[in-house]
Amino acid sequence: MGAAQPQGQPRVTTPGEPTVDAPPVVALDPDDPAYRLVTFTHREADCDGVLALLHTVTDKDRHAGDLTPHLMERQADGSWSITYRLREDHRASYQLYPFRGEAPGTTRADWLRVLDRARPDPYDTEPRLPARDGRHPSSVLSLPAAPAQPYVARREGVPRGRTVAHTAAGRRVDVHLPAGHRADGGPYPVAVLLDGEMWGGVLSVGDTLDNLAADGAIPPTVALLVHTMGPQRPDDLSCNPAFVDLLADRLLPWAATEFGASTDPADTVVAGQSAGGLTAAYAAYRRPERFGNALSQSGSFWWPDETEFDVGSEWLTRRLAAEQRRPARFWIEVGLQEWMLLAQNRHLRDVLTARGYDLAYREFNGGHDYACWRGGLADGLAHLLGGR
Repeated sequence: MGAAQPQGQPRVTTPGEPTVDAPPVVALDPDDPAYRLVTFTHREADCDGVLALLHTVTDKDRHAGDLTPHLMERQADGSWSITYRLREDHRASYQLYPFRGEAPGTTRADWLRVLDRARPDPYDTEPRLPARDGRHPSSVLSLPAAPAQPYVARREGVPRGRTVAHTAAGRRVDVHLPAGHRADGGPYPVAVLLDGEMWGGVLSVGDTLDNLAADGAIPPTVALLVHTMGPQRPDDLSCNPAFVDLLADRLLPWAATEFGASTDPADTVVAGQSAGGLTAAYAAYRRPERFGNALSQSGSFWWPDETEFDVGSEWLTRRLAAEQRRPARFWIEVGLQEWMLLAQNRHLRDVLTARGYDLAYREFNGGHDYACWRGGLADGLAHLLGGR
């Protein structure tokens, strides 16, 4: 039999070994030990087909107008299955979408209907990734060499902080205060997390912050979870000077007065994903005297023009290349599956390196996915705040 896997990982079989009825089943690729053959199974017979949604991987083919590679095949026993060949360090959230009639189309409207109805794998083995807006949670696949995520899950015995809801500077902000916090006990390092309604109310990032502090990976830190996922998002998270100035001149002073948050830019991190990752880097560019650390995950550095390397694209990267170096540190990461972002993030890496910035850069084998970002956020905070 194959070796037992750590709890929370799919069981890995060796070539030729009989599989068990507990998908997803992960087998070694007989042609390349750096890859795995991952088989998902769906046992609902009363449908005409099943679409597998492997985050970003399926979406790439949807953008190309062809979902055929992700349609499960009907088996002799009436079940449905599909096998992916994935590198051994891949991590992705995923869902399954059984359908009646024709397979779903690839328009945006088609895709939104799929996302609204897709469900987690009933045979999954890892804790599920919660969703918002009434959608179903996702299953998570973490292959054996995927980066460890030791800070994500709530731990027993860890001193717990508390999260309180506020309105500040006209914005909804959930504030996570570390265990033992006292308003006069600071100054505390401060982390500004964009898309705070996702990180707080859905993903329980307070558990991650508490674990980091308990392990000494970061000092006790005040986290400002700024709500940015509403209608104002396209304006806020698009290199908008007014939004960054609001964070710097109103939100941070408020946090210093109310919660003892530090006013030292070296102890201040702004973090975001996608458009939020772009905005985090922009905040360090525009206001480095307030934001000394930027944590960007899968940043949309193509902005404002999605045409790759067009004269109108990558505005922020061009500014960082042309202007005086700011006193700011960067943590930047991007997924190898993010075909629309990888080249632009690498370009920014090269510019920051050439200009002599303090930069930590990494590429993870995954997509535009909170299943990856929640581990990367913890690692980035530990790098930027640890040891201070």
